Amino acid sequence: MTRPDASQYAPAHAGYVALVEEEDILSAMEQQSSAMQKFLASIDETRAAHRYAEGKWSVKEVIGHIADAERIIGYRALAIARGDQQALPGFDENAYVENASFDDWKLGELAEQYALVRRADIVFFKNLRPEAWERRGTANRKPGRRVASVEAHTGGAPVSAVAGRAAATGERP
Repeated sequence: MTRPDASQYAPAHAGYVALVEEEDILSAMEQQSSAMQKFLASIDETRAAHRYAEGKWSVKEVIGHIADAERIIGYRALAIARGDQQALPGFDENAYVENASFDDWKLGELAEQYALVRRADIVFFKNLRPEAWERRGTANRKPGRRVASVEAHTGGAPVSAVAGRAAATGERP
Protein backbone atom coordinates (compact mmCIF):
# COMPACT_ATOMS: atom_id res chain seq x y z
CA MET A 1 0.00 0.00 0.00
CA THR A 2 1.26 3.47 -0.81
CA ARG A 3 0.58 6.69 1.02
CA PRO A 4 -2.43 8.43 -0.54
CA ASP A 5 -1.99 11.69 -2.37
CA ALA A 6 -4.01 14.76 -1.40
CA SER A 7 -6.69 14.04 -4.01
CA GLN A 8 -7.64 10.87 -2.14
CA TYR A 9 -8.71 12.39 1.18
CA ALA A 10 -10.60 15.42 2.40
CA PRO A 11 -8.51 18.57 2.97
CA ALA A 12 -9.69 18.56 6.59
CA HIS A 13 -7.82 15.28 7.09
CA ALA A 14 -4.45 16.58 5.87
CA GLY A 15 -3.22 17.27 9.41
CA TYR A 16 -4.09 13.73 10.48
CA VAL A 17 -2.47 12.17 7.41
CA ALA A 18 0.70 14.16 8.09
CA LEU A 19 0.89 12.69 11.60
CA VAL A 20 1.26 9.16 10.26
CA GLU A 21 5.01 8.75 9.74
CA GLU A 22 5.01 4.98 9.32
CA GLU A 23 4.63 3.36 5.95
CA ASP A 24 3.42 0.12 7.57
CA ILE A 25 -0.06 1.33 8.42
CA LEU A 26 -1.21 -1.90 10.09
CA SER A 27 1.72 -1.79 12.47
CA ALA A 28 0.99 1.88 13.16
CA MET A 29 -2.66 1.08 13.90
CA GLU A 30 -1.60 -1.63 16.37
CA GLN A 31 0.95 0.62 18.06
CA GLN A 32 -1.52 3.48 18.30
CA SER A 33 -4.19 1.19 19.73
CA SER A 34 -1.77 0.14 22.47
CA ALA A 35 -0.82 3.77 23.13
CA MET A 36 -4.50 4.75 23.32
CA GLN A 37 -5.21 1.97 25.81
CA LYS A 38 -2.26 3.09 27.96
CA PHE A 39 -3.51 6.66 27.85
CA LEU A 40 -7.04 5.64 28.81
CA ALA A 41 -5.72 3.50 31.67
CA SER A 42 -3.80 6.52 32.99
CA ILE A 43 -6.83 8.75 33.53
CA ASP A 44 -9.68 8.48 35.99
CA GLU A 45 -13.39 9.23 35.67
CA THR A 46 -12.90 12.82 36.88
CA ARG A 47 -10.26 13.56 34.26
CA ALA A 48 -12.37 11.78 31.63
CA ALA A 49 -15.23 14.21 32.35
CA HIS A 50 -12.93 17.23 31.82
CA ARG A 51 -13.80 19.85 29.19
CA TYR A 52 -11.13 22.35 28.30
CA ALA A 53 -13.80 25.03 27.76
CA GLU A 54 -17.54 25.48 28.15
CA GLY A 55 -19.47 23.88 25.28
CA LYS A 56 -16.52 21.73 24.16
CA TRP A 57 -16.44 17.95 24.18
CA SER A 58 -15.34 16.13 27.31
CA VAL A 59 -12.50 13.63 27.16
CA LYS A 60 -15.15 10.86 27.22
CA GLU A 61 -16.90 12.46 24.27
CA VAL A 62 -13.63 12.65 22.33
CA ILE A 63 -12.99 8.96 23.04
CA GLY A 64 -16.55 8.08 22.00
CA HIS A 65 -16.18 10.13 18.83
CA ILE A 66 -12.95 8.31 17.97
CA ALA A 67 -14.71 4.95 18.35
CA ASP A 68 -17.68 6.17 16.27
CA ALA A 69 -15.38 7.48 13.54
CA GLU A 70 -13.36 4.25 13.55
CA ARG A 71 -16.57 2.25 13.11
CA ILE A 72 -17.96 4.47 10.33
CA ILE A 73 -14.73 4.81 8.41
CA GLY A 74 -14.11 1.09 8.81
CA TYR A 75 -17.50 0.43 7.22
CA ARG A 76 -16.58 2.73 4.35
CA ALA A 77 -13.38 0.77 3.80
CA LEU A 78 -15.33 -2.51 3.91
CA ALA A 79 -17.86 -1.31 1.35
CA ILE A 80 -15.20 0.02 -1.02
CA ALA A 81 -13.01 -3.08 -0.61
CA ARG A 82 -15.98 -5.28 -1.51
CA GLY A 83 -16.59 -3.28 -4.68
CA ASP A 84 -19.71 -1.42 -3.54
CA GLN A 85 -20.20 1.50 -5.91
CA GLN A 86 -22.94 3.24 -3.92
CA ALA A 87 -22.06 6.64 -2.52
CA LEU A 88 -21.37 6.25 1.19
CA PRO A 89 -22.78 8.96 3.46
CA GLY A 90 -20.92 11.36 5.67
CA PHE A 91 -21.87 11.85 9.30
CA ASP A 92 -22.39 14.80 11.59
CA GLU A 93 -19.94 14.14 14.40
CA ASN A 94 -21.51 16.79 16.62
CA ALA A 95 -24.98 15.22 16.35
CA TYR A 96 -23.50 11.77 16.97
CA VAL A 97 -21.74 12.94 20.13
CA GLU A 98 -24.78 14.88 21.32
CA ASN A 99 -27.00 11.81 20.93
CA ALA A 100 -24.56 9.26 22.33
CA SER A 101 -24.49 10.33 26.00
CA PHE A 102 -20.84 9.33 26.27
CA ASP A 103 -20.51 11.20 29.56
CA ASP A 104 -22.87 8.60 31.06
CA TRP A 105 -20.59 5.73 29.99
CA LYS A 106 -17.95 4.28 32.27
CA LEU A 107 -14.47 5.11 30.99
CA GLY A 108 -13.59 1.43 30.90
CA GLU A 109 -16.51 0.70 28.59
CA LEU A 110 -15.46 3.48 26.22
CA ALA A 111 -11.93 2.08 26.22
CA GLU A 112 -13.26 -1.42 25.51
CA GLN A 113 -15.47 -0.19 22.67
CA TYR A 114 -12.55 1.62 21.04
CA ALA A 115 -10.24 -1.41 21.43
CA LEU A 116 -12.78 -3.82 19.94
CA VAL A 117 -13.62 -1.64 16.94
CA ARG A 118 -9.93 -0.95 16.26
CA ARG A 119 -9.06 -4.65 16.57
CA ALA A 120 -11.83 -5.59 14.13
CA ASP A 121 -10.47 -3.08 11.61
CA ILE A 122 -6.92 -4.37 11.99
CA VAL A 123 -8.00 -7.98 11.39
CA PHE A 124 -10.05 -6.88 8.38
CA PHE A 125 -7.14 -4.95 6.84
CA LYS A 126 -4.64 -7.74 7.50
CA ASN A 127 -6.73 -10.05 5.36
CA LEU A 128 -7.39 -7.77 2.39
CA ARG A 129 -5.91 -8.83 -0.91
CA PRO A 130 -3.60 -6.27 -2.52
CA GLU A 131 -6.10 -5.36 -5.25
CA ALA A 132 -8.75 -4.53 -2.61
CA TRP A 133 -6.48 -1.84 -1.15
CA GLU A 134 -6.56 -0.03 -4.49
CA ARG A 135 -10.33 -0.12 -5.07
CA ARG A 136 -11.99 3.25 -5.19
CA GLY A 137 -15.37 4.50 -4.10
CA THR A 138 -17.26 7.58 -3.03
CA ALA A 139 -17.45 8.51 0.64
CA ASN A 140 -18.95 11.69 2.04
CA ARG A 141 -19.62 12.96 -1.53
CA LYS A 142 -15.91 12.66 -2.38
CA PRO A 143 -15.25 10.27 -5.29
CA GLY A 144 -11.95 8.50 -5.82
CA ARG A 145 -11.33 7.33 -2.25
CA ARG A 146 -9.05 4.31 -2.11
CA VAL A 147 -9.48 1.77 0.67
CA ALA A 148 -5.92 2.61 1.67
CA SER A 149 -6.79 6.27 2.16
CA VAL A 150 -10.26 5.85 3.62
CA GLU A 151 -9.17 4.11 6.78
CA ALA A 152 -5.48 3.64 7.20
CA HIS A 153 -4.41 7.23 6.58
CA THR A 154 -7.49 9.33 7.24
CA GLY A 155 -9.44 7.40 9.81
CA GLY A 156 -8.60 5.99 13.19
CA ALA A 157 -4.85 5.58 12.92
CA PRO A 158 -3.76 9.20 13.22
CA VAL A 159 -6.67 10.20 15.43
CA SER A 160 -5.74 7.99 18.35
CA ALA A 161 -2.16 9.24 18.21
CA VAL A 162 -3.26 12.72 19.20
CA ALA A 163 -6.35 11.90 21.25
CA GLY A 164 -4.81 12.62 24.61
CA ARG A 165 -3.45 16.03 23.64
CA ALA A 166 -6.60 17.00 21.78
CA ALA A 167 -8.87 15.91 24.61
CA ALA A 168 -6.88 17.76 27.22
CA THR A 169 -6.23 20.99 25.34
CA GLY A 170 -8.67 21.18 22.48
CA GLU A 171 -5.80 21.41 19.99
CA ARG A 172 -6.34 20.00 16.51
CA PRO A 173 -3.59 19.02 14.10
